[in-house]
Amino acid sequence: MIVALCQINSKVGDLSYNREKIIKYYNKSIILNADIVVFPEMAITGYPPQDLLFRELFIEQNLKTLEIIARHSSIPMIIGYVRKASTGLFNSAAICYDGKLQASFDKILLPSYDVFDEKRYFNSGKYPKIHSLKHNNLNTKIGIQICEDMWDDKYLCKVSKEQKKMGANMIINISASPYSINAFNTRKSIIEDKVSKLNIPFYYCNMVGGQDELIFDGRSIIMNENCKIIGTGKPFEEQVIIVNSQEKNEFKLTKEPLEKSLYQALCLGVKDYFFKTGYKKAVLGLSGGIDSSLVACIAVEALGNQNVYGISMPSKFSSDHSLTDATKLAKNLDIDFRIIPIQENVDSIEKSLKKHFHNLSRDTTEENIQSRVRGNILMALSNKFGWMALSTGNKTELAMGYCTLYGDMSGGLSVISDVSKNNVYKISRWINKTYKDLIPENCIHKIPSAELTYNQVDPFDYSKISPLIDLIIESDVSMEKLIIEGFDEKLVNLAFNKIRLNEFKRRQSAPGLRITAKAFGIGRRYPIVNNFRG
Repeated sequence: MIVALCQINSKVGDLSYNREKIIKYYNKSIILNADIVVFPEMAITGYPPQDLLFRELFIEQNLKTLEIIARHSSIPMIIGYVRKASTGLFNSAAICYDGKLQASFDKILLPSYDVFDEKRYFNSGKYPKIHSLKHNNLNTKIGIQICEDMWDDKYLCKVSKEQKKMGANMIINISASPYSINAFNTRKSIIEDKVSKLNIPFYYCNMVGGQDELIFDGRSIIMNENCKIIGTGKPFEEQVIIVNSQEKNEFKLTKEPLEKSLYQALCLGVKDYFFKTGYKKAVLGLSGGIDSSLVACIAVEALGNQNVYGISMPSKFSSDHSLTDATKLAKNLDIDFRIIPIQENVDSIEKSLKKHFHNLSRDTTEENIQSRVRGNILMALSNKFGWMALSTGNKTELAMGYCTLYGDMSGGLSVISDVSKNNVYKISRWINKTYKDLIPENCIHKIPSAELTYNQVDPFDYSKISPLIDLIIESDVSMEKLIIEGFDEKLVNLAFNKIRLNEFKRRQSAPGLRITAKAFGIGRRYPIVNNFRG
């Protein structure tokens, strides 16, 4: 039996686009002699459609699209869609062949944690089912399941085990599992555990592409009954993976550097955010620092150098090397580079406020005026030319509130808001190793500074604060435990206090691309008014 796993990139809400893509990949699979063709979870609607699921027209169009696709079917196809019943909606897998819908399988386990909110929209399937497939030369029993159904170790219903009891001699899981660091290894371990206990092949088909904050990495997996991987999809690429169930040779996985995976994920996230929103060109401030340098590299990789505009906006506090480094980076990337000085604008605003600030010392108020002038300039260029402004703040800065609301936080997409400062350096060094010193070395080695006043440097030792922030946000480690583990008590208290007090800033920031298990955004729901300390 030859199975085709089609890890495709759907567009949420564009059902005609998704239909054409599904039919295209289905026909391609037939040409490749597939006996069964598999598509990801909710391939027809895109994932996650969120409150579009409350729109009756959306649901009806989804059903009509499935009907059209089913009429096109000859050999069996398994595909994700939204099933409508008298009791409500179900996240379902359809199996279609011989020109019609033959059966549907409802998702049993509905995730409602982190970025997932499926219980808001869907009813849970009552019990696991299998499909006895007799078609042409096929005669097999398939356990069909959807994404979370595979992660049943934390639920009472053991979906895979029940399907094996019902006679399944293979399992097919259709999924929309987003990328995060180590996600692939986690999925692989879960599948390996299932196969080792059940001794039946496991076919896992995952979605690929960017959707708002989420990035789907594909990397579909096929594991035979002997726990050998006999096929896998490429990371971050659409692909048809063709596997013969009789294959005995193990597929050798190549271990890629984490920095490469993060870079590919961020590039795909930017590329799809622009493609799916209809934007083509990006603008960002180039300060000569490491963060904006990394974002510029990602933007060029995702959009092409002809579609990226770098803007240097020096003030009287800007160092000579900032302009020199920004200029060199722009030249290396071959992007449109412009210099727009801001001092005259800053002076004008300060003059208008002078009588109101009489006898008051200069502080962060005046410093932030510079950042907000820069934000206004970028947004003016965005408005005038239809360029999307990219925000360049990293996760460590956002956590500590070391960013200016309506200033450097302005933009339509926050590209590295889930990238720690330490990982910013690691990815940048990988870029230079891979692309021959694309980022000026001075951008990497100089002391970070916002340059909003004379001789200013960032007030943190990033080698200490960056891993601390990761433990607090991504692993939810308590203050007490961090201090016991050896972190400086004053630094721990500072970090927790800054994170708590700056929630209001992050709530107003641009959407950010998620690459860790816990990002700022839809998966983290802390109150702005929060008096808990600990």
